[in-house]
Amino acid sequence: MKKSIFIVVAIFILIGIPTTSWAAGASIKTHDASQQTPQNVSRETTSRVPEPSSLILFGGGILSMIITFIRKTYNIAKRIMDITTATIALIILLPACSLIALLIKLTSKGPIIYSQVRSGKEGKPFDIYKFRTMKVDAEKESGPVWAKLKDNRITPIGCFLRKSRIDEIPQFINVLKGDMSVIGPRPERPIFIEKLKSQISDYPKRLSVKPGITGLAQVHHRYDESIADVRKKVKYDILYIKKMCFGTDLRIMGRTFGVILTGFGAH
Repeated sequence: MKKSIFIVVAIFILIGIPTTSWAAGASIKTHDASQQTPQNVSRETTSRVPEPSSLILFGGGILSMIITFIRKTYNIAKRIMDITTATIALIILLPACSLIALLIKLTSKGPIIYSQVRSGKEGKPFDIYKFRTMKVDAEKESGPVWAKLKDNRITPIGCFLRKSRIDEIPQFINVLKGDMSVIGPRPERPIFIEKLKSQISDYPKRLSVKPGITGLAQVHHRYDESIADVRKKVKYDILYIKKMCFGTDLRIMGRTFGVILTGFGAH
């Protein structure tokens, strides 16, 4: 018996637990249990109820997880929709594209497809594709400038292509490559972005998503001709980013067909 007690004490010493403290703790617990009253038990139970602030933080965390999940699900579904739409559009419009290519070649010298560096999501540069609507070296004398009404740099067929937005068809290739989405803010040239950032404080916000072939700004406003036009478009772009969902995308697609048929905002 004495040998067994000695072994137990030795184990406590080895693991660093004083035997006196252990004994005292056991005695205190027994004493506390004997002294408890119904009022004390009620107070203990009440103190265990989570505080409102803790519940708010917990609820906020759950809500944040749900929003993140919905956003990720939407982004995946939007990418699938982009690929599907771009593929179908290119197949259906292939005969029309062949005719457009022939008309461009017959009415002006230069390449059929025109590429230009634009800024994508987070400012990442990429080459955007369009049917050429301007003369070769159109900016040789003027430098980088926005197109304007009755622009003499535009080719004979180019005026029709721009008004009908047909010149944007090759951008479905950009969608398949992942540089663009079907719907989103229009991509701008890096040289203009640097200037616009200093004049429009909210401008960088529109770079938080992929640019699009069409968007909320395109169906509600015309081509950019001044800083005032850009400010209005930035407001539309930010509004779209805040309300991004399939319902918004479908409404923009519907209005886009109306813009193509009426030539709204083109020049």
